[in-house]
Amino acid sequence: MSLIRNVGTIGGLTAISRVFGFARDMLLARVLGAGGVADAWQLAFQLPNIFRRLFAEGAFASAFVPLFNQRMTNDGDISDARAFANQMLAVLIPILIVFSALLLIVMPWVMGLFASDTLAADTERFDLAVLMARIAFPYLALMSVATLLAAILNSLSRFAAAAAAPILLNLCLIGALVLGAMGGTDEAAKQVTGTYLAVSVSLSGLLQLIWLYVWVRQAQFRLGLQRPRLTPGVREFGKLVLPAVFGAGVYQISRFIDLFFIATLPDKSISFLSYADRLNQLPMGIIGIALGTAILPALSRFIAQDDRDSAFRLQSNAFELAMLLTVPAAVALYVAGPAITTAFYVGGAFTLADGLATGAVVGGLVVGLPAYVLVKVLVPNYFARKDTRTPVITAACSLLINIGLNLLLVPRLGIVGLALGGSLAAWANAAMLYGVLHRRGHYHLTAQVSGRIARIMLAAALMGAALWFALPLAGDAFHGAPLERIVAVLAVVGLGLIVFFGSAWAVGVVNRDTIGQLRRRQL
Repeated sequence: MSLIRNVGTIGGLTAISRVFGFARDMLLARVLGAGGVADAWQLAFQLPNIFRRLFAEGAFASAFVPLFNQRMTNDGDISDARAFANQMLAVLIPILIVFSALLLIVMPWVMGLFASDTLAADTERFDLAVLMARIAFPYLALMSVATLLAAILNSLSRFAAAAAAPILLNLCLIGALVLGAMGGTDEAAKQVTGTYLAVSVSLSGLLQLIWLYVWVRQAQFRLGLQRPRLTPGVREFGKLVLPAVFGAGVYQISRFIDLFFIATLPDKSISFLSYADRLNQLPMGIIGIALGTAILPALSRFIAQDDRDSAFRLQSNAFELAMLLTVPAAVALYVAGPAITTAFYVGGAFTLADGLATGAVVGGLVVGLPAYVLVKVLVPNYFARKDTRTPVITAACSLLINIGLNLLLVPRLGIVGLALGGSLAAWANAAMLYGVLHRRGHYHLTAQVSGRIARIMLAAALMGAALWFALPLAGDAFHGAPLERIVAVLAVVGLGLIVFFGSAWAVGVVNRDTIGQLRRRQL
């Protein structure tokens, strides 16, 4: 399967999930608002979710996929790969049980590390946050096993089932919000809604695990439980996975650092960051997850076969595609962020001032949008070569830069400074990853690719200028009646698409050959 077709499959289904996630956050803003129970819920949900993205989707997949693909043969024999997957499952389950049990016990202390002064001083709300985190935390264990199943399916080039699984999480959360809203919007009702949300998170983990298991069986891949053993394959995985926590999960580690700094900021800050990150995650999740997931198995195979030309070409295609899709998205969200957050979030318990504050945070986050995706694109080149040391070093440097920038910017810009500091650190990480690949001769940007990226940036700048002048013409439409909001948002999106693709056509980024190629590949 071609890179574009794989990215199209994963990105399309991920886009559906992100749209449902966006709808979920729109409901959440109206039902819980910002601050109070909303802050408690955001913190309770962040803990298992960050752990999941860091250890399960990030580190585990990055270490497991190259080793799994190494055991797959060209003649279709998957017996060694199946044995390795069973060994990993046998070791993974008891680790997850012990880790989850320990976190459930110490949750009040963990919550105390990240809770703001306002939340910690409110005993009732703090206890609610601990309860919600405990109810939701089994999601981590369930999704870790589900990630193993997803990695198997992706390695077998069956991307659709794994990409569709997160839709179940958002459907469960939307159901919990609708059920909770039926009880009212006073403080007691909000607390009940928070409990419903926590239950729905763990329930969604179970449903995703069942969904992926069914598809693994459909692929004629049989998994079985066995006694845990430290086989050579498991030991090799252990050597890769711990460094991969830093190499593949720098974004999630930075989220932990952010929680410490958020604890020093005023009430509502964590809610503003969460709602803003949803807009940032729409393109970042769709593009970054799709590209990173699609290229890792292919890169692993090319490098294992010493096919350097194919590996280089695949990396170039992914790099250029990442910039084509993220640069215009980042520019549009930077310019139109406050208008979009106002249109989608304001209503019910979420005020206009909350919407504008969230839009400002969006601006800080999207500065780093292309960089976060480039990290997803570049890190697989290291893991495919079983080099986990270099991404650890670059990630560690990036984290130090992030902390330094937070110390400098947060006292001056508040939550916006926190978002901006993470974005600038992400650019530093992407630059270091590329620089090392270039120096080692594994990959470098050709003059052709560099020229196309420059033209992409020019087209995006022209689009940003058009949006900048057009937005004031909408007046109060972005926080007016529902129909006014819909028309205003569609007008902004339409203008942005017309100007960007018109400019991209004019400067040669998009042409008839490109469109014909995409049609032939069924994107």
